[in-house]
Order: sequence, then structure tokens, then C-alpha cells
Amino acid sequence: MRLNLALLLLVLVVAVLSVLAGSADLPLGRLWAGLVGTDDVASTIIWEIRMPRSVAAFLTGACLGLAGSALQGLLRNPLAEPGVLGVSAFASLGAVIALYFGLAAITWFAVPVFAILFSGLAVILLLAAAGTKGDAVRTLLVGIGLSSAGGALIALALNLAPNPYSLADLMNWLLGSVSNRAWPDILLAMPAIAIGAVLALMAGPGLRALSLGEETAQSLGADPVRTRTLVIAGTSLLTGASVAIAGAIGFVGIVAPHIIRPFVKSDPARLLIPSALLAGLMLMGADLVIRLLPFDRELRLGVAAALFGAPVFIWIAARLTRGRL
Repeated sequence: MRLNLALLLLVLVVAVLSVLAGSADLPLGRLWAGLVGTDDVASTIIWEIRMPRSVAAFLTGACLGLAGSALQGLLRNPLAEPGVLGVSAFASLGAVIALYFGLAAITWFAVPVFAILFSGLAVILLLAAAGTKGDAVRTLLVGIGLSSAGGALIALALNLAPNPYSLADLMNWLLGSVSNRAWPDILLAMPAIAIGAVLALMAGPGLRALSLGEETAQSLGADPVRTRTLVIAGTSLLTGASVAIAGAIGFVGIVAPHIIRPFVKSDPARLLIPSALLAGLMLMGADLVIRLLPFDRELRLGVAAALFGAPVFIWIAARLTRGRL
């Protein structure tokens, strides 16, 4: 509980900084006027530009952190994460298909639905590959294969894009970004986020039991099939929702649980909520930093996450091979 409260406090601090910081300078007087709605320009900057962007970054990170910690608990593999295992790539592939064939122009929910369906397909394939014992090596190899297949199909769509505008839309999902996000974009993903979070949290007790082994879990009254089903549905919804909001963001779902794990004594159930909060905090902080960098063109959030997360992933993998995890 103390850990969650501390993380929530940090989230609030970064959220305030996100409202304060930006290319347009807002003194405290104008900031307050914008918050209460007495300054129309400041109010637009705060409520229609900065606040939705910060909320979108936090929700994207929270989805990936919760999905990553749930997958790690289910597969009993500290390297499991939607981006590493190809789930994000398949979710992005679903979104790209909806965009490429013009389905997004026909109905507003085509992108999130296709992202969720394809992420669910990837999770099912991963669980089938892992087997009842959660084979870590086989799971990683299949995840690499899924990621490569998803990336190849996305590259094919980019290669065959009919016009530059379609190419720009497709690239947006590949690089990952929360710029220009508005409240309707967030509200669109909220049902999937809420349901996915509830399902993942419901799997917590089962994940704790599974950490002792499947036979022991069954002897304790846990239902491994129910736990797998909850994790499949929950991670599919969470990953699909994160892709619908921000496109493909990698590595945050593995870094956050790894940082939190020592504080919860490697309890998979207690790992879920703090991992979501820390991952959301990390992405919100990363988005704040890239907004303030003195570049002519803003660095994409997915690129920033990869630049930070890839070295951490290599470090975690190196420790795992030495038997320290």
C-alpha cells in the first residue's frame, strides 16, 4: 500500500509538471486562470493539449506495465512483455490493417478492435508455445518470430501504401506517439482499458498460486485454465488499447515490473498495480522530457522508450542467463 501511495504521489507531481511545461510559457497566474477557465487561451492549452497528452502517456504506460507483469507471472518469465513477445507488433499489425484497408474511415472503433483481436491472437500463440510448464526459451523464440512476422507484414503494408498520407498514418503507429491526442481518443480506449485491468487484477491470486508450480496451484484450489483465460483476455485488451492510443511502445512493460519486483518480494499478485503505476509514470515522464528537448522535430515516444528500454532489457537478459533472477 505504501508503495502504491508513493507512486501515486509521484504521478501527481509529474502530471503537474506536464501541465506547467511546454513550448508556450504559462506563468502561474495564467496557469490558474486556465485551470478555472477564465483565460480561454490558457484553458485550451491546458485542457485540450497538455492534459490529454499526459493522460494518454500515463494510460499507455499503465496498460503495458500491467500487461507485462501479468504475462511475466503467467509464463514465469521475467523477460515476458507485450513488445518483446510480439504482442505489440501484432496489435500494431491489426491497427495497420484497419488503416490500410480504410476500415478506420468507415467506423471509429475499427482500429482498437483490430488491435485487440490481433494482440489476443499473439497471446494465444505464445501460451500454446509455452506449454503447461511455461518454457521460457520456447516462449521467447516464438515471441521473436511473432514480432518478426508482424514487422514484416507491417513493412509490406508500408511498401504498398497507396499514397503519402496513408504512409504517414501507418508510420504513426510504428513510431509511437501521444502528440495531438485528444479526450475522444482516450475515451475510445477506456472501455478496453477498464475491462482489461479488471481481468488482469482478477488473475492475481491465480498467478500467485502458479508461481509455486501448476500442480501445487491446483492442490491449493487455483484454476490454471481460468487464470490463463483472464490473462489472455486482459493483456489482449490492455495491449490493444495502448496501441489504439499511442501506437507501438516497447520495453516499458518489462522494465517497470523488474524495478518493482524486489519491493513486493516477487509476489506476482502484488506486482500488478505498482508495475502499472510505475510504467505510467515512466512514459508520462519520458513524454515530458521529449517535449522539452531542443530538437527541430519532436522525438517520438516509442523511439525514446526503445532507446532507454533496450539497454535495460539486455542487462536483465544478461542477469537471467547468469541465474541471478
